[in-house]
Amino acid sequence: MSRDRDVNRDRDASRDRGTNRDLGPSQELTVAVQHREAGLVLAVHGDLDFDNAPRLRTTIARLTLAPGQLLVLDLSGLTFFDSSGVTMLIIARKVALAAGAQIAISGVSSMAAKIFRITGLDSVFPFFPDPAAAFGKGRGHPGAGGCDERGDSGYATG
Repeated sequence: MSRDRDVNRDRDASRDRGTNRDLGPSQELTVAVQHREAGLVLAVHGDLDFDNAPRLRTTIARLTLAPGQLLVLDLSGLTFFDSSGVTMLIIARKVALAAGAQIAISGVSSMAAKIFRITGLDSVFPFFPDPAAAFGKGRGHPGAGGCDERGDSGYATG
C-alpha cells in the first residue's frame, strides 16, 4: 500500500513538472545516424533521460564531422527529455563546434521547447521543423532560431 502511494505521489510530481512520462522503466532510446552531403542527422527516438543518455553520448563521440558541415539533431521522435538530455545536446554542440561544423535542432515538441526556454538554450540552437529545412537555404547559425510562447519550433533565418 505504501509503495502504491509513493508511485502515485511521484507520478503526480512528474505531471506537475510538465512531463507526461509514466514513472515506469525508460522507453528505449534509439539513435539513427543519417549521412547527408552537407552533414549528418542524428534522429533520436524514445526517452532521452539519465538511463539512456550514455547511448547518445557514445554515438556523439563516434561522429566524424568536417569543417563547414551541419549536424542536425532530429528530436521529432523524442518521447521524454530531462536534464541528462540537455547535457547531451550541449555535448553535441561542443563536438560540432570543435570540428568547425554547425549544429541545428529539428522536430522540437512543445515539451522539449519548454525545456529549451527554461534553460535558455532556445537562444543557443537554431530550430527547424525538420532536417530538410535545416539543410535548406535558410540554414541559420547558433542563436538564430527559437521556440515561440506556444512551444512551437521557430524557423531559423540566416
